[in-house]
Amino acid sequence: MIREMTAAERQREDPYFAAPGDLYALTDRLTHLVGVNRRAWLLWIAVTGLGTLALFSALLYTFITGIGVWGNNIPVAWAFAITNFVWWIGIGHAGTFISAILLLLEQRWRTSINRFAEAMTLFAVANAALFPLAHLGRPWFFYWLVPYPALENIWPQFRSALTWDVVAISTYGLVSLLFWYAGLLPDLASARDINTVPWRRKVYGVFALGWRGAARHWRHYRVVYGLLGGFATPLVISVHSVVSMDFAISKVPGWHSTLFPPYFVAGAIFSGFAMVITLAIPMRAVFKLHDLITERHLDAMGQLMLVTGGVVAYAYIFESFIAWWTDSPYDKWTVLHTRPWGPWAWLYWAMIFCNVIVPQMMWLKRFRRDPIVLFGVAILVNVGMWLERFVLIAGSLTQDFLPSSWHLYKPTIIDGTIFFGTLFFFAFLFLLFLRVVPFIPIWEVKELKHELEESAHGHA
Repeated sequence: MIREMTAAERQREDPYFAAPGDLYALTDRLTHLVGVNRRAWLLWIAVTGLGTLALFSALLYTFITGIGVWGNNIPVAWAFAITNFVWWIGIGHAGTFISAILLLLEQRWRTSINRFAEAMTLFAVANAALFPLAHLGRPWFFYWLVPYPALENIWPQFRSALTWDVVAISTYGLVSLLFWYAGLLPDLASARDINTVPWRRKVYGVFALGWRGAARHWRHYRVVYGLLGGFATPLVISVHSVVSMDFAISKVPGWHSTLFPPYFVAGAIFSGFAMVITLAIPMRAVFKLHDLITERHLDAMGQLMLVTGGVVAYAYIFESFIAWWTDSPYDKWTVLHTRPWGPWAWLYWAMIFCNVIVPQMMWLKRFRRDPIVLFGVAILVNVGMWLERFVLIAGSLTQDFLPSSWHLYKPTIIDGTIFFGTLFFFAFLFLLFLRVVPFIPIWEVKELKHELEESAHGHA
């Protein structure tokens, strides 16, 4: 006699198995997640809204007064703004990695987390785009960076790193937006069909683009989704490689290194997964998603943090080796003396602690699956990766070729307001996202659940 497997047996058989329940109930549950905890949502949207207002007030003050209100000086012409830019771009990489690369590799564990990871990418890119514009000095002329048909025949300077950043951000943002929106189409249709408020049904219907779930729709959808995944995959490598070349093409000691592209890409994925964990664990607790974001998901993300953290640690070692091996006394002074023993030494060793020592906890399975420990590690990694960018940028510029021009950077209150304001702006956008669209991909979870149940029946 064929016996159907119990839920506990299926959970042991496959750790991605979702809780029992028919697929229609699962649709109803995931669609209505956007409507729970309304009072708490209003409270946090007010708090993050005030922080966002402070951010744009500080940016407006900067635009009116000039970037002299920042702590930048000569030789430290790049400081908080570029540090924050690189940090936010790096955070956005995990969303593309989870969505595109793991999709092409057919990794099923991405299913429960890819939607909000993709949204995280968009919001991180939105924050990152603020800083090159603010750094222009005259941001109202930002369109000069775009190769449009000008009557004066003035074209952008394509040897400028700033132009590269514009191309990289716009391409990355556009492809990420299309990829995220394409994945939303079936779920927007579900929200349209299950919603009882007329105006909401109309709004979801417009954005669902007439999706009815026909076989023709699914056939075209899978082709488009796969093509966008193929387009997005090289961006994980190319975008942060372009950002790294902003530094590698210069003659500043400690910057001109061929190590930077893989070093920056690994660091981006490292910090990006840390941010995914930072968002996933509170969401898992608040919305009671333990059956969808399982310990297996936490374990997989912990393992990827361990791998990319190992690459980052190797890059630190190899960077020091290159400085020691080179004949340039300036590189030796910057990398082997100024960073570990100079004025920013305490930040350097804090960076080593957060990015090298702390991730070693991920060797232990019980730590990778402990939400509290994993959340703490993710927070420290995010802090450490910001410190890495600051030490690399401001630390390298503080002491350049001429001792007579050495000058220590001191951030101002405007610098701090803009940086912390971007955190509030990111949280504000993310809270809006949680309220408006299904943040767990309904159709992918249902498809995976159906496959696992069919497999379980076949092995019974």
